[in-house]
Amino acid sequence: MKRRDFLKLAILTLSGISIKPFAHLFTKPVFADISIQRTNKGLPRWAMVVNLSICGKKGGCTDCIDACNRIHNIPRITNPKHEVKWIWNIPFDRVFREQNFDNMNEGLREKSVLVLCNHCENPPCVSVCPTKATWKREDGIVMMDYHRCIGCRYCIAACPYGARSFNWKDPRPYIKEIDKGFPIRTRGVVEKCNFCEERIAKNLLPACVEACKEGGLIFGDVNKEDSEVRKILSTRLSIRRKPHLGTEPKVYYIL
Repeated sequence: MKRRDFLKLAILTLSGISIKPFAHLFTKPVFADISIQRTNKGLPRWAMVVNLSICGKKGGCTDCIDACNRIHNIPRITNPKHEVKWIWNIPFDRVFREQNFDNMNEGLREKSVLVLCNHCENPPCVSVCPTKATWKREDGIVMMDYHRCIGCRYCIAACPYGARSFNWKDPRPYIKEIDKGFPIRTRGVVEKCNFCEERIAKNLLPACVEACKEGGLIFGDVNKEDSEVRKILSTRLSIRRKPHLGTEPKVYYIL
């Protein structure tokens, strides 16, 4: 937030005025400030861009979700109280509930928006985990150590994006075909999207990005000058979920 906008907000708050009408001060589409990513000894800094004008254009498409579910052995539990989700769709107005966009294409408001773990620069889930079962790698990916997780669910409570799931049941009976390339979790642990770190290690794109034939998902290293994701974030206005919280999500949306 710019200093001028911060002072405006502070004055309004001290005056006892609700800040909701002034949320546009820090929720409007902006050019992503990717210059701050130039840290960590030249290591990559991964980010995902969801192009809302392309993603969901083919109504009912779940190719990216199906690919993620398949390779990560995500159980298909129909009970919403027990379901496990790494990447899924939510109506636009629910994803960006606090944000107002003037003159936006009304067709976008009727769309569902793809959501996943935001791999925040300042992840609140990491700071509350008592066993360090969730931690942030030097390249920015927020990880889960299933063996360390004691099921306290503090990370679920701390995540402002609802990006984590808890295994209330043994997931194995709910997996149609087990992929031996990825570990199966157990009852009583938390899990979430890992940006397909196991595929990145092999120089492969995340499964969701590879499965999207329309080009609605772009993934890459924002520290790399010629990366597609950096070029897009440098030239296109983007929005992020709940930017006012200061978590600095690494999932960007372009309208």
